[in-house]
Amino acid sequence: MTPKSAETQSKPDLSKAIKAKLPATLGPQLASLASAPPRGGDWIVEMKLDGYRILARVEDGVARLLTRRGHDWTDKMKSLAVAIQNLGIRNGWFDGEIVVMNSRGLPDFNALQNSIGNRRNESIVYFMFDAPFYGGLDLRKVPLWSRRAVLKEMLEEQDDHRVRFAQSFDAEPAQVLEAARQMAMEGVIAKRRDAPYVSGRTETWLKLKCTLQQEFVICGFTCRSGTKREVGGLLIAYHHEGQLVYAGSVGTGWDSKTGQALLAQLLKLEVGDPPLDPRRSRLVDGRGARRGRSAG
Repeated sequence: MTPKSAETQSKPDLSKAIKAKLPATLGPQLASLASAPPRGGDWIVEMKLDGYRILARVEDGVARLLTRRGHDWTDKMKSLAVAIQNLGIRNGWFDGEIVVMNSRGLPDFNALQNSIGNRRNESIVYFMFDAPFYGGLDLRKVPLWSRRAVLKEMLEEQDDHRVRFAQSFDAEPAQVLEAARQMAMEGVIAKRRDAPYVSGRTETWLKLKCTLQQEFVICGFTCRSGTKREVGGLLIAYHHEGQLVYAGSVGTGWDSKTGQALLAQLLKLEVGDPPLDPRRSRLVDGRGARRGRSAG
């Protein structure tokens, strides 16, 4: 399976582009959850990255970073905004996902959470996958493959590793989904090649999740970076041959208030020794791991 090249084999079709002023706001296009990969049709398939959806608005060369709900996160990621500005873009709206990659080159959501708002967050990478507006043109009615061709050409002229083009793959959605499962990725996004950009949830963008599941129990926790008043990560384990085997840390799915409530609850369960099989498990105390009785 290789990155898809068919998107740029033809000159982009911009016949439906419209000259327009840059709008102040823009709602993102959202994918509908599908129970199975689509059969037939012409689809562009991308990996589903485990990060935060971010829209970048550039006006007169100044970039702002906004969440899918319109919250301005520019101050939380000033260096990333500067990286986008250094691309030399004058005006445009761009859609993508911010992630932090781990040592295996895979997105690490917990690391991303710890990076946002920190002074040193140069590890955050922005994968752009769409360009609804660019160069004084409204491209929303332009087919997806043409918007992506324009975006790819724009990004090929820069060498900042923090702003990258989100590659697609030259394979059927089912094949890419299986590859994502083997790589322990979250899933894939399948998009109709000729789809316009429509704010809101559509059937032309489909979200396909990997279905491999495992039941875990909570065996400990860590506090969030910079504070000891809330849980930052839950240490989880799985049952194997009558023992609990450490599986890693989960640090997503709750806000600050919930993190404080979790801490109050888990402190009551704290014990001196972790309830884990020492032959197959290792907790690094130097990272602030706290042990607790296992809880499902």
